[in-house]
Amino acid sequence: MMQEYAHPEVLVDTDWVASRLEDPTVRIVEVDEDVLLYEQAHVPGAVKLDWHTELQRADVRDFIDEAGFASLMERKGISNADTVVLYGDKSNWWAAYAFWFFKYNGHADVRLMDGGRQKWMAEARPTTAETPDPVPGSYAVPYRDASIRAFSHDVMQHLLRVKDGTGALVDVRSPAEYTGERLHMPEYPQEGALRGGHVPGAANIPWAQAVREDGTFKPRSELAALYEGAGVTPDKPVIAYCRIAERSSHSWFVLRYLLGYPNVRNYDGSWTEWGNMVGVPIEQGDGA
Repeated sequence: MMQEYAHPEVLVDTDWVASRLEDPTVRIVEVDEDVLLYEQAHVPGAVKLDWHTELQRADVRDFIDEAGFASLMERKGISNADTVVLYGDKSNWWAAYAFWFFKYNGHADVRLMDGGRQKWMAEARPTTAETPDPVPGSYAVPYRDASIRAFSHDVMQHLLRVKDGTGALVDVRSPAEYTGERLHMPEYPQEGALRGGHVPGAANIPWAQAVREDGTFKPRSELAALYEGAGVTPDKPVIAYCRIAERSSHSWFVLRYLLGYPNVRNYDGSWTEWGNMVGVPIEQGDGA
């Protein structure tokens, strides 16, 4: 079924991973929302990537720079020529976030394990609690792909295209977050906003509608119907957002790689930025 996707090469199944556990050119990386899961059990040989301590700068709300990313990769035993396979909990929320960030930093061959940690465990595949000690890699960031990242000013400009129907915004949060009924996720009170609602004109397509119960992605035909039915079509530039960009990275992956939309950006500031900014418009309820 993977061959039906626009870019099937970026998605691998658990069989593919299991057959390459000893391949030195394949680096397996676990990225979880629950950062304690890795220590309990993980895919043999996988290294841990902690999204909130290793990808973020402590002094500003931004990512590590190119030198920081290169240094991180080398510590994880990753080199530029390696195939990086990412997986994690929550149907690959944070693995997709890491995938987006790897692509932002120009890594050539990065993939997601379909179904993530959930599927690997459900199939009772081998795990270990041992932490590998990888041989340091050799890494240099070739470029940063600004075309896949949106800032708040980009969203403001994009509102004009959304209004005239030539652009699309996708809010991938739950309907309660979208309407403003819920200001934040109860389990993440520190990531809330002063105002509830959504960016004007955004279509609400919750990220979970793209996956099956086992965490694997739905067929291409179902994904196309999901987005096109909401007016999010491949001829329009698209910006996706959520709360802090983990769920929107998942939807960005679906749009960009499974459906092949040519112009999709992830707004990583997302609602924790937009909902707290002075002078920016919001909508509440089901729409304008």
